[in-house]
Amino acid sequence: MLKSLLLGVLILSSSVSVSAQKPSFADTAATYFSEVKAATAENKNLWNYDTYAPILLVQPDTRKVYANFPDSAGVLKEEGTIFSGTLPETMIIGNTSLHWNGVDWAMVMLPLPEDIHARLNLLTHELFHRAQPHLGFIAYNPENNHLDRREGRIYLRLELQALKAALLSDSRGEMLKHIADALTFRMYRYAIYPHADSTENLLELNEGLAEYTGVMMSERDQQQMRTHFVKSMDDFLKNPTFVRSFAYQTIPLYGYLLHEVDPNWNKSITDSTNLTAYFLKAFDVHLPNDLKTAVAKIRDQYGAKEIIAEETERQQKVDKLISEYKREFVEQPHLDVPLRHMSVQFDPRDIVPLEDKGTVYPYIRVVDDWGILTATKGALMNPTWKKVTVTPPIQIEKGRVVGDGWTLELKDEYVVQKDSATNDYILKKR
Repeated sequence: MLKSLLLGVLILSSSVSVSAQKPSFADTAATYFSEVKAATAENKNLWNYDTYAPILLVQPDTRKVYANFPDSAGVLKEEGTIFSGTLPETMIIGNTSLHWNGVDWAMVMLPLPEDIHARLNLLTHELFHRAQPHLGFIAYNPENNHLDRREGRIYLRLELQALKAALLSDSRGEMLKHIADALTFRMYRYAIYPHADSTENLLELNEGLAEYTGVMMSERDQQQMRTHFVKSMDDFLKNPTFVRSFAYQTIPLYGYLLHEVDPNWNKSITDSTNLTAYFLKAFDVHLPNDLKTAVAKIRDQYGAKEIIAEETERQQKVDKLISEYKREFVEQPHLDVPLRHMSVQFDPRDIVPLEDKGTVYPYIRVVDDWGILTATKGALMNPTWKKVTVTPPIQIEKGRVVGDGWTLELKDEYVVQKDSATNDYILKKR
């Protein structure tokens, strides 16, 4: 009797101990991988290609990584049904595609969205980037600095408002009318800014098609799609800049609306397709000869007065910020850091084009031959991505240089010195 009682206590204690253990995130990661594998298989006909592939889920602060495939170097170890490990400090972390340890990966930062549709959207977006070479697309990332100027922002916002109206339309005729207005605003923007049609198109072929893929593989129903697009647009309009993020809104919306009548439209797109011309033809839109007059007639129904007032006020603030950045990174003494084999991490939603001088990234992390640069108060990337500029050093030590809001971790063979002729600082080999 006593033996039986003790055995019962031991079993109960063991049960309590097991249930009290904190579940491993590896189990959660395995669930995420299973979800996206099922979604890509179900939507394989979207591109006639199963985009499921190696994925890295990364915890940015600890660099802990979870993967659905092993790496060829054996850095990742089996943990349950998946693989895990720690990424090196020299590896840039972000939502991207990359080649690491013999494998082409889609990398996504943790935590993932709690909502399964948002989670699938994000994961399949990055899997598209990993699949781009197989699908015949080149990963173009041009800057569209005109979308940080008043007129560029006004007519992008009007285009998006017209697309939202098309999405929420009750009839096909009404939808087509709003799409025609959206494309009219777009073409007027291109008339104001020469070459904008080319640079916008390149980013839309890259990020636009990736986000369209994510949206279509998210398993949202029609009502959930509408809710998603409206919320996504509202969130987008809060971004400090549209320069690198606009394509996440435009092509998914045009594509989703076109998918209703031609679910295979994207299969006829190549990396040389002019998407604007494609949509004009697909939606049978005939633009007026006088775009300026046409825009003046239709823009008020999309909130033009409020948009123009907001963008006029914003431009005044941006012009002041640009003047401050020019003084910090161009006119006053500064440190130029040459770029040779860099990898870069930054937030594309928060950048400031600095006219012909390049672009200021409020946060940026650069890894190159000389070491690691981390800037949290801004750094200027020149237009050719051949150098990055920060404010003057405050403290220079062997292997470490510190400035106001930035830190440079240097390898032994590199040093920062002052140029007596210009009072600027340079980084060079010893």
